[in-house]
Amino acid sequence: MWYFTWILGLLLACSLGIINVLRLEAQETWDREHIPLDPLTQLMTRDTMLGRLQEKVENSKRNGFPFSILFISLKDFKTQHNDLPDYEMDAILRGVADCFKSDIRAGVDIAARMGEQDFLIALPGSPLRKAERLAGQIKNGISQQVKAPGLVVEAAVGVAEYSALTEKSAAASNEVDELIKIATAKSGL
Repeated sequence: MWYFTWILGLLLACSLGIINVLRLEAQETWDREHIPLDPLTQLMTRDTMLGRLQEKVENSKRNGFPFSILFISLKDFKTQHNDLPDYEMDAILRGVADCFKSDIRAGVDIAARMGEQDFLIALPGSPLRKAERLAGQIKNGISQQVKAPGLVVEAAVGVAEYSALTEKSAAASNEVDELIKIATAKSGL
């Protein structure tokens, strides 16, 4: 008789696990379909990214895994914007976004357009060294793959890791803003 109870409990646990996995997949699908995207680059918008970053920081606090971000800004973009037609500048921004999409982990890392020439990539579970390697890859990819007539497209990339924040920074009221400030400062902008 106790075998029957044990098997029934096992079946119930398995079915609840499957239901939970299906619920998570449905939530991810809904998120992908309903998250507002930047119309030009098809990356997340700034507001959406800030909300997701806060979630990632909370997850990092809870599970203790590192969490890194990359802040990417196109050098001299505003001065060059006056020299080229809008459609060419749009093609440059789409090309930069395509570089991100090919280098980041699908379904794990998230990328957003934060401003006219600024982008942010969140790398959950990635330590600083891994993020720095990816930053180099992205920087090289942008300079090699994104082309415009008579224009050299260069990017400044800054990297920051959440778990590496100082006590003073960790005590700040908004950890996400502090993390972005650190990455921006490291990009040299």
